[in-house]
Amino acid sequence: MKPVILLVDDEDTIRMFLEKTIRDEGYEALTAATGQEALDKTRSELPDLVLLDLKLPDMNGIDVLRKIKEDLPEVCVIMLTAFGDIETAVTAIKKGAFDFVSKPVNLEQLLLTIEKGLNSQKLSRELFQLRRRVKIDFDDKYIPGESSRMKDIYDIVKTVAKSDTTTVLIQGESGTGKEMIANMIHKYSPRHDKPFLEINCASLPEELLESELFGHERGAFTDAKSQKVGLLELAHKGTLFLDEIGEMSLTIQVKLLRVLEKMSFRRVGGTKDINVSVRIISATNRDLAMEVAARNFREDLYYRLKVIPINIPPLRERKEDIYILLKHFISHYNRQFHKNFQDIDQSAYERLISYAWPGNIRELKNVIERIVLLEDDSMLKYDHLPETIKAESVSDKPRSISHSLEMALGRPFPEDGIEFESLIANVENELIDKAMREAGNNQSKASRLLNLNRDKLRYRLKTNETEQEGS
Repeated sequence: MKPVILLVDDEDTIRMFLEKTIRDEGYEALTAATGQEALDKTRSELPDLVLLDLKLPDMNGIDVLRKIKEDLPEVCVIMLTAFGDIETAVTAIKKGAFDFVSKPVNLEQLLLTIEKGLNSQKLSRELFQLRRRVKIDFDDKYIPGESSRMKDIYDIVKTVAKSDTTTVLIQGESGTGKEMIANMIHKYSPRHDKPFLEINCASLPEELLESELFGHERGAFTDAKSQKVGLLELAHKGTLFLDEIGEMSLTIQVKLLRVLEKMSFRRVGGTKDINVSVRIISATNRDLAMEVAARNFREDLYYRLKVIPINIPPLRERKEDIYILLKHFISHYNRQFHKNFQDIDQSAYERLISYAWPGNIRELKNVIERIVLLEDDSMLKYDHLPETIKAESVSDKPRSISHSLEMALGRPFPEDGIEFESLIANVENELIDKAMREAGNNQSKASRLLNLNRDKLRYRLKTNETEQEGS
C-alpha cells in the first residue's frame, strides 16, 4: 500500500506541479487549497504525511498544524515556507512539525525530507497495513437484516453509538458480522470523523500484540531500534476494535483493564503515562462467562467490557434474513464480475433456506461469490450450488437422531467428517417434537418441560414449519 501524502497550497500551479512530482515518486497524492479543506481531508483520509503551506487564504498554517496535531499526533507534517518566513517555520517545528522546506522548492531536498519524515519515529510505519477507515456509504441495509432480532440489534447500536459508553462487547459465532456491527457503532457515533482501528488478538503472539496495542520505546527490547506508536495512541478520540479478545493473554488483559479504568497507559519500556480518549469495542466467538469460570479470562475485565453486550444470532436462527442477504450479495457480485443474475429458482432457494449455514453470513457470501464468478446465467440454479450444500438435504434426515448420535460418538470420525450443525439441529427438533407431544401441543407446558423461554420455543416451532413446507 502506497504512503498517502496530502499537499496543502492555495497556488494552483505549485499544487499541480508538486502533486505530479509526488505521484511520479510512487506516493499517493491528495490536495487541498485551504486550511479547512486540509483539516477535513486529514480527518477523513488519514494521510501519512502533510506538506503544509504556511500562508493559506482562510487560516494561518500554524493554526492548521496545531489542529492536525491535536487530532492525529502521529501524522508527519512538513511546512512549505517563503524565504522570509524562516523564523515562523522554526516556530512550527517547536509546535510539532517534522521539518520545513523553503520556496521556491528544491525537489531533491523536498523528496529527501519526505523520505526522512516517512521513516521518522513519529510515524508508525508498521501500523500502515493495519490501519482502517470507515469509507462506506453506509445505510441500515449494509448488513441486510429484516428479522426482529436484527432490527433490535440495529436499535441498540444506534443508541449505544450516540452515548458516552466507552466499552461495547459484541458476541456471536464466526461469520455473523461482528466487525460490521463495530463499524456501525463507530459510524453513528460522534467519533465518526476520527480513526477507526482494529486488530485481531488471535493473529499475533503475546509480545507482538502488546507492542501493537501499547507501542514501545527505543531499546525496550532487543529489536526495538526505534520508538513505536501503538494502536491505543493512534486511535485517540476514535474507536479501537479488538477482535477475538477471548484469545488475549492474562498479562495483556491486566494492562487493558487499566486502560479502561484510567484511560492511560505506558508504552513498553516507557515511564511516562499517556492519556487517551478511546472507545474500545471488543468481539468474541467464545463464551467469555465460561472462560472466566475456567480462569482463562479475568472476571473484572469481563464485567468492564460487557457494560453494553450485543449478541448477534447465528444465521440459522434468523432464516427470514437469508433471502435479503442472497439478493444483496448477488447484486454486489453482479457489479463486481459484470454478471447478470436476476433471480433464484425455487429448488435452489429451498436448499439455501434449509441449509444450516455453520459459517453464517461469511459462508453465504463466499458461496454466492463463487457461483456468480463461475457461472454464466440469469438464474441461480440448484446445480450451481456446492456439493457440500446439496449433500445436506432435508429428505436425508435420519429416522433416529439418537442412533446418529450413538454412531457419531461410538466410532472414530470418518475422514470427511460429520455434519455437526445438521445433527445438532435435528436433535433440537426431535426434542421439541417430543415435548410438544407430551404436552398435548400446549406451548406453555412444552416450554416448561424444555426449560426454554416460550418465545424461543414459538420461534423454533415456526422455523421448523417453514423448513417442512420447503422440503
